[in-house]
This record gives sequence, C-alpha cells and structure tokens, in this order.
Amino acid sequence: MPDAGPPSARRHLLWPPWMDRNLRLVWSARLVMSVGRALAGVVTALYLADRGLSAVGIALVFMVVALASALLSSLSGLLSDRVGRKPFLVVFPLLTAAAGLVFALARPLALLVVFAALGSFGRGAGAGAGAVGPYQAVESALATESVRAGRRNDVFGRLAFASSLGALAGGLLADLAHRHHGALGAVIAAYRPAFLAVAACSALAGLLALWIREPARTTGGDDVPVPRGKERRGGMRWPARSVPLLVRLWATNTVNGVAVGMFGPFVSYWFALRYHVGPGEIGALFAVVNLATLPTTLEAAGLARRFGIIRAMTALRLAQAVLLVPMVLSPSFLLAGAIYLVRMAAQRAALPLRQSYVLAMAHPEERASVAALSNLPSQLAMGASPLASGYLLEEVSLSLPFELAGLLQALNAGLYWLFFRHAAPEEERARSARTGSGGAVGVGLGGAGDVEAAGRAPADGRG
Repeated sequence: MPDAGPPSARRHLLWPPWMDRNLRLVWSARLVMSVGRALAGVVTALYLADRGLSAVGIALVFMVVALASALLSSLSGLLSDRVGRKPFLVVFPLLTAAAGLVFALARPLALLVVFAALGSFGRGAGAGAGAVGPYQAVESALATESVRAGRRNDVFGRLAFASSLGALAGGLLADLAHRHHGALGAVIAAYRPAFLAVAACSALAGLLALWIREPARTTGGDDVPVPRGKERRGGMRWPARSVPLLVRLWATNTVNGVAVGMFGPFVSYWFALRYHVGPGEIGALFAVVNLATLPTTLEAAGLARRFGIIRAMTALRLAQAVLLVPMVLSPSFLLAGAIYLVRMAAQRAALPLRQSYVLAMAHPEERASVAALSNLPSQLAMGASPLASGYLLEEVSLSLPFELAGLLQALNAGLYWLFFRHAAPEEERARSARTGSGGAVGVGLGGAGDVEAAGRAPADGRG
C-alpha cells in the first residue's frame, strides 16, 4: 500500500507519490475507456438481438471481433517494443470511438461488423471491465517501465481500480438504452445515446494519451536506458528470450480463453433471457457489482505480499470457476446477481496480479510483445468458443455453456499452479532472501528475473 503516513493516506490512496505523470495519465485514460467498454458490453449484444440476430448470429459477430482483436493486439505488442508505446495508446481508443459512432448512426449490419472488429467493440460484460482493448499489453508495458518492481503489483491494482470505477459508471449509463422491438430506425434511435456515450469516452481516452511522455527504455536491467535511435531499429522482433515463459502462458491461457469465450460475451444476454430483464436492470446489477468490488483491486497487492502471487492467483481463479455453476442454477435474478458479485470480486483481485506477473517475468526488452503474444491463444479461443456457446444457448440449455466454462476455468487454475508454482517474480525472491524464509525460486523462464539474477546483460542482448 502507499508509503504515506496516516494524515495523508486518504489523499494518496489512488495517486500516491510514486505514481508519476505518465501513470496518472494512463490511470485517467483507463478510467474513461472503461466507462465506454462497460457500457458497450451491456448494450451491444442486446442491440444486435433487437435487430433480429439469433444467439448464433451474435456469436459470429463476436468471433470476428475477437479474431481481429487478437491480430491487432499481437501487432501492437511486437511493434511497440521497437517504436514506442504512445502511438498505440492514442490510435486504438480513437478506433473504438469511430465504432461507437457507426453503431449509433449506421444501418448496414456488415458495416457494424467491420467497425466492431477495428474497435474491438462490444465484447465482454459490463461488470467485466478488465480489458480496454488490443492496446492493453502496450499500456501494461508502459506502466511497468514507469514504476520500480516493488510497486508493480500496486500500480496494476490501481489500474484495475480505474477499470472497476469506469465500469460502475458504464453500468449506470446503460439505462440510456431501452430495448425496442420494431422498425430498424426505432431500434437504432433507442440505442443511439448509449453508443454516442461510448464514442465520447473512447475519444477522451485517446486524447489523454497525447500528453504521455514516454520514458527511455531499458535493456538488461531497470537502470540501463536504451538510446531512442537504437530502440526503433529493426521493426518487429520475436521475443526469443521469453519463449519458455510464453509456452507455459499459451497452455494456461488457451484453456481460460475457451472458458471466457463461452460465457463472457453472453452475460448480459443470458440475464435478459433467463430472468426477462432489460438493460436498466442489468446495468444496475453491474453498477452494484462494480461498486462492491472496488476495494478488491486495491487489496490485490496485499494478497500477493501475504500469500505469494502464484498462490493468490490460483486460489482466485479456482473461486471464479466454482461460482459459475451456482450462479446459472439460481432461481432468481437477485440470487444470481449476488453470486455473480462474489465471483467478480475474485476476478477483480486476480486480474492485476496476472498482468503484473507476466510483465515481471518477461525480458525487459520484450515486455509488450510477451504481454500481447501470451494472450494470443486465449483471444483466438475466445473468438471460436462463442459459436459453440451460442448454439448451446439456443438449442440445448441456457446453463450448459456456463457450467462447461466453470470446469475449464478449474482446469486452468490447476495448470497455472503446476506450471508456475516455483517461478516467483524478482521482488518475491528478494524478499525471501532478506527474511531467510525460502519460498519459491525461479525456474529459468527466460524473463526479467533471470536477467537480474545473472547481472546486467549486454546492450545487444548477447550473453
């Protein structure tokens, strides 16, 4: 938690002295972007349904969006390690703003799909709010480079807090949309205010990023800057030094991607079908969830310090898996919402730790590439699995896709523990060494910890 004493603790809770100008801009951009993402997450599936698309049709749209997002995320991660972070933090939110305008004004379904893909638009639930788009790996790399290792979990917790706060506002704004079954023009008009709000929030996030001043990058250690002329040569480069880490992440993230793709895009749609509620009720539920779970993001760093980051993440992932089943079997909207709230509390605490761990274990020159590529199988799986889920929702059972997703997430938790239980990040190994408590040690994942343990790496990366 922040270093400030009791008199100033409240003032520095979100923006402590160690958060520099860049981190405050990133935090603010994450906040407003999450408002738009959450609002779009509530209304997009309902809007497509009111335009006459079936569950399978909605799944096909989200599949296209997921595949495009995977491609854009990978390209942005690989390129930003060579050309810098800032351009991606400006351009991608503006693409989402353009998608919001198209959804607010356009009629042709094909045009909606194209802009949804370019803006990674409408995926996820309004209480999810963990992702801000394909540039999240770039944002995470910039945040990691702006803070010392001991504060990395804290800064990701604060970014997750911004997402939760934004999702709270986005859920409340969902009442701007009113379900309307009828003529196409009337349906578009009913949802127009919500999509215009998404466009405005996204554009503001891109404009805030214009004021970011990108720091000098590092090579083998956190104190060795890379000259800007050198860091921009060579175009995209495969993160060869982080391949052992990537292989393990690909295995776990693929399983999790299938699970999340089966239920994530359909949460608001499922609530509407299962309990016959509309955007207002669903938005209100997501607002309550986001308000109640706000503190969990700030406590994530404390959980990692107390239990170790791998133990904490494994337990939280398992809790998310188990709670999906009673949620979908609940007889009432109120009970299902209460279980969903508890599940989201676990998800909110796990998210910043997961992001922080990947950036901690990646080689300093490959952070954005690793963060982006580690999610590639997950994004591809999330693109394919909604199609199966849409079929099951429409033809078999409203609960079966969620139950299968719970089983897959439980498997994911077990794999995560198996692969990473002995691979602690640098700050945990240093803390264990100081206290003489032993604990987890690195297993040679080719990341930042290996570089630090071996001393300063040469500037050209050759050992």
